[in-house]
Order: sequence, then structure tokens, then C-alpha cells
Amino acid sequence: MWEYTDKVQQHFLNPQNVGEVENASGAGEVGSLSCGDALKLTFKADSNDIIVEAKFKTFGCASAIASSSVLTEMMIGISVDTASKITNEDIADALGGLPKEKMHCSVMGREALEAAIADYRGLKLPMAEGEIVCECFGVTDLEIIRAVNESNLRSVEEITNFTKAGGGCGKCEDALREILRKAVGKKAEIVSLDPLPKRMTALQKIKKIEEVLEREVRPGLKKDGGDIELIDVDGDFVTVSLRGACISCKKSQTTIKEYVEKKLRELVLDSLIVEEEN
Repeated sequence: MWEYTDKVQQHFLNPQNVGEVENASGAGEVGSLSCGDALKLTFKADSNDIIVEAKFKTFGCASAIASSSVLTEMMIGISVDTASKITNEDIADALGGLPKEKMHCSVMGREALEAAIADYRGLKLPMAEGEIVCECFGVTDLEIIRAVNESNLRSVEEITNFTKAGGGCGKCEDALREILRKAVGKKAEIVSLDPLPKRMTALQKIKKIEEVLEREVRPGLKKDGGDIELIDVDGDFVTVSLRGACISCKKSQTTIKEYVEKKLRELVLDSLIVEEEN
């Protein structure tokens, strides 16, 4: 599983300022449920432009919740102008760091903050003028270029970690590679830009796991009155739930590790770790 800091766990288990500010001065919404992450951030400022209240509603993982929670704490008590200077790196640092694969959660927080402040000021965000590059997650070229420049990104994988672009169907990887080349410049060191075997995207991995479970695993379990259901895929961690006769079987862990995990490692990815739902 991901290595989360104590601060991330604290804000995930006991998130602060959850909800929506009534009669908010500014509101920003980013992401979408169809993309797997969504955040609505609202705040209220007094007559001196000091943020006196901030709340959030997040649909997402532990990092998304923790990033949103700590962001509201960072906002309260400072001016709108000062809040506008909060970066995604500031959010991650306030949590003691985030796994590189989850940095996009801090980026989502910063984008929601920008949207809320733009709403407060009656402005339109420049990023909204960009051209959609990743259709799966609605990421524009301007968002990618900013992430590359601000966070010194040097690979398509890093772009995916920070923006989610390329983490769906993978069709935009060539476009991401080209944007990276132009943003960094010919003389800069660019990592993993030469033609390589395409890495498996999150959606491709889930689909492949489902196919193997259906074709290779489920028939064997059904012969003994059992079954299996895929619950979640988080990176290389695959969570499943045994059904039928397998539930009461004393050898369920052996089934998980010696049968299911071995099949998935053999036919999908050799780094997969299969766990049973608690």
C-alpha cells in the first residue's frame, strides 16, 4: 500500500472543515465523478479580504481528502491574495509529503483554490482556455505545461502523477511526450522519452485483471462452490472478495496467495499483490 505520513492519515481519518460554506464568497469545483476525483471548495472572506471560513467536499482517495482538509486549514486566517500564492507543493509539504503517484491530489487542491478565488474576483481562469489533451481526465495543454515548469517534471510518468493525464486509455502519451519536449527544451535532460514499450495504464490494468479472474480463476473456484469478486485496484495492490464456499474455507489465504496472486502475476503484471477485503 502507499506510504502515507502521519499527517496524511490524521487528515484522512479526521478531516477538517468538511461541508459547504453558506453564502460563500467564492466557490471552485474541479475534477468529476466520472474521472474518479472531484473537489468542491468554498470560502468566505470578510470586508478586509481575510478568509474567515473554508470548507470542502471531496470524492476521492485518502490523499485527495487529506489534501483538501489541510488546504482549508492553510487558507483560514490569511488574505485572499496570500491564499492565491499557495502551490500544490505547499499542500504536499503541509502533509509531510505525498507518494509521487498521488501528487495529483495536491494539484487538484490548488486548482480548486484558484477556481474559488477566480469566482470571488469575478475572473475566468487562464487554464480554461487551454486545449484538452487528455480526454479521459479533461486535462489541458496549459495545465500540463504549468506542471512541467513548476515541478520540474521530466517524464510522461511524472506528468501522469501530477495531472492524471495519460492515466486512462493512454492514447495521449505521444502528445504528452511532445508537450514535454517543447516545455523543457532540447538541451534539457528528459527521462524516458525515447520509444519504449508502452506502460500499462490504470484502466488497462483493471481490464486485464478482470479478464484473468473471469477466464482463469473463477471457473476453478466455482467447481468447489466458490467465487471471487474484484473490489479495488490501487497501484499494484489488488483487493478481492471471496464468495460462496470460499468464505468459510480455512485455506482462503492460501487460495488468495498461491492461486489468485500467482495467476495475476503470471498473466498481468509480476509486481501485483493480492489482498482479501477485510
